[in-house]
Amino acid sequence: MVNINIKKGTIGVLTGGGDVPGLNPAIRAITIRAIRAGYQVIGIRRGWAGLMSIVRDKQADNHDHYRILTEDIVNQAGRSGGTFLHSSRTHPGRVVASDVPEHLQDKYNDELNDLTPEVLNNLDFLGIDYLIPIGGDDTLSYAVHLYNKGVKLIAIPKTMDNDVPGTDYCIGFSTCITRTISMTDNLRTSAGSHERYLVPEVFGRYAGFTAMLPTMAGAATRCVIPEYKFNIEKLSEVMEDDRRKNSSHYSTVLVSEGATFEDCDMVYCDTDTDAYGHAKLGGIGDLVSARLKELSPRHNNGKKVNVLNQKLGYLVRSGAPDALDSIVPTAYGSLALDLIFEGMHGRLVVLKKGRYDNVPIDVITNSKKLVDVEKYYNTNRLRPHFHSFWMQPLLIMTSDE
Repeated sequence: MVNINIKKGTIGVLTGGGDVPGLNPAIRAITIRAIRAGYQVIGIRRGWAGLMSIVRDKQADNHDHYRILTEDIVNQAGRSGGTFLHSSRTHPGRVVASDVPEHLQDKYNDELNDLTPEVLNNLDFLGIDYLIPIGGDDTLSYAVHLYNKGVKLIAIPKTMDNDVPGTDYCIGFSTCITRTISMTDNLRTSAGSHERYLVPEVFGRYAGFTAMLPTMAGAATRCVIPEYKFNIEKLSEVMEDDRRKNSSHYSTVLVSEGATFEDCDMVYCDTDTDAYGHAKLGGIGDLVSARLKELSPRHNNGKKVNVLNQKLGYLVRSGAPDALDSIVPTAYGSLALDLIFEGMHGRLVVLKKGRYDNVPIDVITNSKKLVDVEKYYNTNRLRPHFHSFWMQPLLIMTSDE
């Protein structure tokens, strides 16, 4: 039996970017196994923001930036959604002057500042031997930068959009599509009662998996995705055809937040951008709904069809994880520890075609993971298509070969 009184080293863990269900089970799996193997675990609060904000003074109050994790702490949080370590969309390599921590403002006072030296010094101050960042491609792209600076780390993929390269599955995706299906099914009663078009807007900035999988599962008859600029007149035509054939006289299209009309750009809520240069998306569902209503008389004997328009948004991100987002994060956390115990680093833990594995972390910055339109999306009918499920991965179109 391992003597847990002999400290073998210190492991840091953080969560960055948007919250998703499944983060706390991953933190729990990492912490419990690491402690029982003789390691100390430090939870970095608010992602990269916490790691760049630490005051390197043993007498300083850093409780807002990190905490020592115990089995009791992680067991209490392990079955809940979100992240008890909190999160942010901070990029320490590009920090605007107003976001520079107060104790560093004399040192970093440019309009845009690189606080990576502070991050590296803070890792040394905490005595962290290995770092486990859990995040999407933005959070993990900075992890790649740190790895190239000599930090030993193992990355875990997380994002509702399921678009981190190198893996078929990212934490949060199953809960997202499960709730998308459930909520869309619930909205059918109102859409059918009033014989309307149903237009839920779902996640998916660059990749359309969150619209494609629920549509494949029957939540909708059509979907529009970021990878293909669609023709609204074609969508209007097929939506009315679906409505006419449906005995309840309604039809449904799932709209990815990053979907765009032909000859148009993405639709944003405002012009503010986060540290990774992303403006907040939102509104394409409204525009699609308005245009469908406007065009509907062309295909409905001159009569307008009303639209039930709903942005699902944070409703699919909030709350407890489903079964898959409880199991996979536990496995990912344990896999990260396997690699650390073997002295490995610079890896991303992944699921590939139903099997757990790991790949070099630079896959995150060297490739993109998008829907293969030619293979899986019928651009004429605006819906998923595939020739056979035979010997395909569990989530079929989410595997980047």
